[in-house]
Amino acid sequence: MKRILTGIRTSGPLHLGHYIGALKTWVDLQHKDYECFFLLADIQALTTHADNPKLIQESVKDTVLDFLAAGLDPTKDNVNFVLQSAIPEISELTTYFTMVTPFAWVQKNPTIKEELKQLSKGATLGFMNYPVSQAADILMVSHDPKDSEEPVLVPVGDDQVPHIESTNHVSRAFNNTYGKTFGECKALVGDFGRLVGLDGNSKMSKSLNNCIYLKDEKEEVRKKIMSMYTDPKRIHPDDPGTVEGNPVFIYHDAFNEDKKEVEDLKKRYKEGTVGDVEVKEKLFDAIEKFLEPIRKRRKEFEGKDIMKYVADGTRKAQEIAIGNVDRARKAMGLDYPTIRQ
Repeated sequence: MKRILTGIRTSGPLHLGHYIGALKTWVDLQHKDYECFFLLADIQALTTHADNPKLIQESVKDTVLDFLAAGLDPTKDNVNFVLQSAIPEISELTTYFTMVTPFAWVQKNPTIKEELKQLSKGATLGFMNYPVSQAADILMVSHDPKDSEEPVLVPVGDDQVPHIESTNHVSRAFNNTYGKTFGECKALVGDFGRLVGLDGNSKMSKSLNNCIYLKDEKEEVRKKIMSMYTDPKRIHPDDPGTVEGNPVFIYHDAFNEDKKEVEDLKKRYKEGTVGDVEVKEKLFDAIEKFLEPIRKRRKEFEGKDIMKYVADGTRKAQEIAIGNVDRARKAMGLDYPTIRQ
């Protein structure tokens, strides 16, 4: 079975941007012929939240609840929730990969370059090592090249393909140095959407406080929608407005299933015959219709032993990771007699 690995940093509850950009596609993939590993990346959350371990610990459970509420089903044989910090082999692989990865590659990584701009403090070595850590995450479930050339598939949008290729640079560097030990990964490009923030910022982000969370209660959702950024040039309700790039209409396109209503609202907005309040009220109705069953499923899982799903999935991923680490140690001449605990 083809293997998929993807994940989310556990630095807070998940929001609508996570759903549109990841969860929606993941839920579909779990019903296809893939062995899916959904990573709870708590170690990588430390790259930006090392001073707040309680947040990360709470976020692991929050993220599992959001996974379940969104429709991921770990009772399926092919669906595995994996806790990054519970697999020491990932850290071991990360260390080995640092020995063959030029620092210049890391400095050129587009994610690193972009997130460096947002750091309030200086970058740590852990932060700069993120691309190598990501390679270890993916390649821990790599097939043994002697058994299969099937790459690990990583679901991404078009703009993320270069990031996935960086993992292949690491794999090739290791193989060129020590012989063919690891397979490669391949971007599984899908129709991944992206939501702007409630404030019109190009990205919905927890750090910018411009999100609607999957667990937000009804009145909180209403409050956030009614305060959304719209067309700043539109002063009065009867002024013609701009639809393109308007966050309220971006959200209508993403969540309002009544496409005729959306087109009518757009038409009247351009003509100046509908006010922002009505447009936002209609958006609230659409998003509430979307969130209500998610919120209901989340409440059903609260209080249950959901971490058992993480334990089962982590154990399965670790079995594969141990084999990959053993091959790496042997290739590097580090296969001294050892005792694994």
